[in-house]
Amino acid sequence: MIPSLPYPRLRAVIKIIDTISIWSGKTVGWLILPMVGSLVYEVIARYLFNAPTVWAYDMTYMLYGSFFMLGAAYTLQRKGHIRTDIFYGAWSPRRQGLTDAICYLLFFFPGMIVFLVVTWDFFAVSFGRGERVVTSPWMPIVYPLKGAMFAATFLLILQGIAEFLRSCYAAAKGEWP
Repeated sequence: MIPSLPYPRLRAVIKIIDTISIWSGKTVGWLILPMVGSLVYEVIARYLFNAPTVWAYDMTYMLYGSFFMLGAAYTLQRKGHIRTDIFYGAWSPRRQGLTDAICYLLFFFPGMIVFLVVTWDFFAVSFGRGERVVTSPWMPIVYPLKGAMFAATFLLILQGIAEFLRSCYAAAKGEWP
């Protein structure tokens, strides 16, 4: 059995992590505006003035990629990721918590830690070389996107810690905090 965790401290840690995830998710949500703006500008420039841009496509996929990845922790905090709960929904909170805690330990954290190391390497090499997208005439720098991958993974691990703590509490106490 998972030992009981001190509830006030547990609650404080979870609240801090949740606040970070909510803040980052709501902040990142604003990336949709420049993305839509660049698309609208491109459509108007291309079809009304016959003057397409060289930057709109690159800007769009970089902003959307960042938006998608950096929103993952917020989505996890809001329980928005897909879950197959044919059996899970009928289980007691204790069994749900135990199952979640085991899955976080066996699958989530190992996978995310590997991804964190890999994305850090991608970012560090890209930043060190001043890497640019060579398939684009605009040739934008690519390390901000790779940095967003690293930041997103870090935020997701952080929120995973909060979810793991919630799961441990549910497994120990038989109720969700």
